[in-house]
Amino acid sequence: MPIIAAGLLLAVILLGLAVGAGWLDVADWQVSRALSLRIDESDPAFISFMQGVSWIGGGTPRWIIVILLCGLVWHWCGPRCAAALGCVSLLSNLASSLLKLGFGRARPDLIDHLDHQTSFSYPSGHATSAAAVYLLLASLAPPRWRTLAWTLAFAMIILNGFSRIMLGVHWASDIVGGTMLGAAFALLGIWAVARRGLRQS
Repeated sequence: MPIIAAGLLLAVILLGLAVGAGWLDVADWQVSRALSLRIDESDPAFISFMQGVSWIGGGTPRWIIVILLCGLVWHWCGPRCAAALGCVSLLSNLASSLLKLGFGRARPDLIDHLDHQTSFSYPSGHATSAAAVYLLLASLAPPRWRTLAWTLAFAMIILNGFSRIMLGVHWASDIVGGTMLGAAFALLGIWAVARRGLRQS
């Protein structure tokens, strides 16, 4: 698992370099044009829904959800699982923030942003957090909850990604990079929990 996680981290950096070189500008523009420009034609209820998805995926709501999920996984498999989820959440967020500063990519400007932003664009912090938290959560879920947990994980990752593009605050490559970054940290969390469990058995 650490090797796969390292591969994903390398992919995030390589994608960031490709983004910086402008190799993905056309593809990003086409995706954003197909999604974000249609938001103006959408039902206000749909726009509000996308803003709600984006709202719970970042800022204070995200950390409240993480704390609640840490309590849930503590109930499922003990303090080491809760600690892993908390650490993965914090470290993936820190990594995303540092990479944003390193790459310094500007936000899309195709439409007026429908969500307030103050940071750079690549990689998406929302996508990073969704992948890191919900993939690890699904992996830690007991067998009877696993199907539901994986469904929730994929739903949150997909909805977060689409909401960020449709609201005009991220390019598609930002979402791909953030998802890979979050998945890398989720794998490291799974590995840490499994390794700790083997030591204690």
